[in-house]
Formats: sequence, structure tokens, C-alpha cells
Amino acid sequence: MKKVLMEMEDQKNSYEQKAKESLQKVLEEKMSAEQQLQSTQRSLALAEQKCEEWRRQYGALKEDWRTLGNQHRELESQLHVLQSKLQGADSRDMKMNQALQLLENEHQELQAKIEHLQGNSDLCSSDTQHLQDQLRRSEEEKLTLMSTVQQLQSQLRDQSLQLQEQEKLLTKKGQQIYLHKF
Repeated sequence: MKKVLMEMEDQKNSYEQKAKESLQKVLEEKMSAEQQLQSTQRSLALAEQKCEEWRRQYGALKEDWRTLGNQHRELESQLHVLQSKLQGADSRDMKMNQALQLLENEHQELQAKIEHLQGNSDLCSSDTQHLQDQLRRSEEEKLTLMSTVQQLQSQLRDQSLQLQEQEKLLTKKGQQIYLHKF
């Protein structure tokens, strides 16, 4: 009976030891799970903060993109206006050059007539004076037109330079928009 009691006591001690070990193992697993939970919760909080930061940045970038798009459209509109002005100035310059060419041709014709008439000894002086007056008026008109053409060419050069500067500015802003976009 003693022997049985001792065996039962040994079995009891063995079961208690196994129970303690199992309980210890369960406690360690519980602590490990709690640590993992805390770590996961911290990671989740950080991820939520980053997500909110990305949302704010996305909103800011979206607004910047909208603003840059509006600026780009305005600059394109200005470029079209300047190109139209430049075409108008080119057209006026071409017309003035044609008018100047006509006057030069007329001047040459008048000069040829004068030379022909001067070579003719029968020409009366009043006709000569009249032709010389016409020549003088033609030369004055020519000088006036040449002055006007020079002024228009100067304006055309100034407008071309302005257009080139604005095109450079548009290109630079377009690149900034593109770089800012990415």
C-alpha cells in the first residue's frame, strides 16, 4: 500500500511538474503574443500616420498640379496672342517693302525719263522743272517710306525679341511644371 502511495505520489509530482511546465510555456506564449500585439499596434499607428501624411501630400500636389495647369494654359494663350501680333507685324513689313519697291521702281522710271528729256535739247525748261519736282517729291516719299519701314522693322525686331523671351519663359515654366509634377 505504501508502495502504491509512493507511486501515486511520484505520479502526482510528475503531473504537477508537467502541469507547471505547460503553464510556464503557456505564460511565455501569452507574453510573446502580447509583445507581438503591442509591436503590431505600434506598426499600425505608424502606418496610419504615414498614410495620413501621404494623403495630405497628395492633396497638396493635386492642388499644385491644378494651379500649374492653369498657369500653363494662360501662358499658352499669351504665346498665341504674341504669335498673332508677330504675324501681323510681318505682314505689315512685307506690304511696306512692296510699297517701297514700287516707289523705287517709279523713281527709277522718273529718273530715266529725266535723263532722256535732259538729253533732248528741244525740251522746254518748264517740263524739266515739273519732272524735277516730281522726282523730288518721289525722293521725299521714298525717304518717308524708308523711315517708316525702318521704324516697322525695328518694332518687328523688338516684338521678335519679346516673343523669343516669352517662349523661353514658357519653355522654362513648362519644364518646371514637368519637374514639379514628378
